[in-house]
Amino acid sequence: FDMNNFTFEEINLMCIYNTGSRTGLMEALTEMRGELSPEETELRKLTDSALGKLRAMADDEFAQLELYPDFDE
Repeated sequence: FDMNNFTFEEINLMCIYNTGSRTGLMEALTEMRGELSPEETELRKLTDSALGKLRAMADDEFAQLELYPDFDE
């Protein structure tokens, strides 16, 4: 799995909802997604994309991610 598969926006989203574990993050993102309004299509797509990539990776790969928001870009 290539860590660079995540976009800047996906990394920032995962930073916001990071619980410290891959499964916890997926649960938090899934819960947040369920509360989105129909108009929030961009955020829904971003969340779906991040969730798909999280499902495809292993816990040890997730542990190597540096999920710290980078507000400089």
